[in-house]
Parts: sequence; C-alpha cells; structure tokens
Amino acid sequence: MNILKHIIIEGKHNKPILADVFYAENDTIKPIVIFCHGYKGFKDWGAWNLMAKAFAEAGFCFIKFNFSHNGGTIEQPIDFPDLEAFGNNNYTKELDDLESVINWVFNDNTIKSVGDLDHINLIGHSRGGGIVTIKAQEDQRITKVVSLAGVCDFGKRTATIGDLEQWQKTGVKYVLNGRTKQQMPHYYQFYEDFIANEERLTIKRAVSQLNIPYLIIHGNADTSVSIDEAYQLHEWNNNSELYVIEGANHVFGASHPWDKDYLPEPLLMAINHTIAFIL
Repeated sequence: MNILKHIIIEGKHNKPILADVFYAENDTIKPIVIFCHGYKGFKDWGAWNLMAKAFAEAGFCFIKFNFSHNGGTIEQPIDFPDLEAFGNNNYTKELDDLESVINWVFNDNTIKSVGDLDHINLIGHSRGGGIVTIKAQEDQRITKVVSLAGVCDFGKRTATIGDLEQWQKTGVKYVLNGRTKQQMPHYYQFYEDFIANEERLTIKRAVSQLNIPYLIIHGNADTSVSIDEAYQLHEWNNNSELYVIEGANHVFGASHPWDKDYLPEPLLMAINHTIAFIL
C-alpha cells in the first residue's frame, strides 16, 4: 500500500492544507474518496488512519486532510498548537479548502495516474458532513456524498450562536476542548461570515437540491449530534439513504489516541456500508 503523508496543498487563505493519500499499489484505476474531519477534529484523529487503510484495501484512492484553519500546523498536524488560526476559521473557509483539495486532485500527477476523476466521492464527519453536502450540491465534479454523524443545521451550532452582544463587544468567545483542556477561541468574524453567507450555508437548502446519491450514517447513541438530525437530513431528500448503527456514538466507537490495530465495530460497519454505497 502507498501512503503519502503530510502533502502540502496551497489554499486560498494563506495557510497550508495538509493532506494524506492512501491507495493500493496496482494498475487498477480507483474511485476517489475525500474525507473531511469535523469541529475540533484533524486528519490523524483516532482511527482515521485505519479507516483510510480500509478504504485503500477496498480499492479506493483515499484522501484526508486538515482544514487550513483547524488549529494544526505543518510541524504539528495533530491537536491545536495554533489557536489563533482556529479562532479565525469559519464555514466558508472550510468550503474553500475542500474546493482547493478537489482542484488539487485534478492537477496532481500521482492522483491522476491512480484515481478515477469521473468518480469523486465526499465523506464528512460531524460538522464536515454539512461541509461536504453543501460542496457536493454546488460542485458538478462530485458523484456521491456521505454524511457521517453529520449535522443538519449550522445556524444552531455552538460556534454560531450564543450571547451575540457580548461576543461582538469582546470580539471573541471560548469553547473548552474537553480532551486537551484548551480554551478554544472563536472570533466574532465566525458569526459575521455565517450571516453574510447564510443562504449558501443552509444545509437544508443543499440537501433538498442534491441530485446525486446521498448516504446518511448515524449512531443512535450519539450524544454530540442527535440522531434526530439524521432523520431531518433524510426527510429533506427523498432519494437519500439512511443507515442507523445501533448503539454507535458520535465517533463510532473510536477515541483519540487510538492505539489498537483494528477498527471499532461500529466504525467498521459504517465503512463497509459506505464502500458498498460508493462502489
């Protein structure tokens, strides 16, 4: 298996996008999967590397990346050494980053030699589920899209709502990262950017206008993003497929760090169902 780590992709926002590529070494042209992490996430979180290997073994060219402003750096792509960047992130930057990655796929000689550019699929976890759905609706190059424990509404998320008057006055609000114990900043620009682009960032609009195959996977024990959001997404698109995993939490049984050499059963179920859906 070929694993190319920490490839630097130039984005639109003066910060690099770090990407990994996984694919089997054979002559088969492979469907391409691009995976987007979620809020307070990163490409090397938990079991994502094992997930990438599973897709590669199943015949895909699998790409995962860090959003340019996710809080990681080239030197330290895991966790959040750059909280200033994190505070300056927003939904439209993430959509721009995903577009930069898609454009890169079409221009990179390695990807063009192993990947099928007519078969590009997006998977997004959590907040990334909303990002990939919006991008899939507006980019004709995408053939299928998968929401993995994805959100149905950006407007009601922690990063968008709160005491707006206080937020505007101080210019920043903080959200505790329960794992790293960091106070993670959100600058007021996040709200301003959301309001300025609210129609584009309405997931309901994107989902209802999607005209490509759309898979929604959710665990019914998810305490971070309620399974009700999955039902809502499914309701908005008559051609969508909903796959509920009994007892699965928001990260499908994984955690960070993940030091086992096998996938947790709920995540394996999600991967297998996604592979069957895409192929």
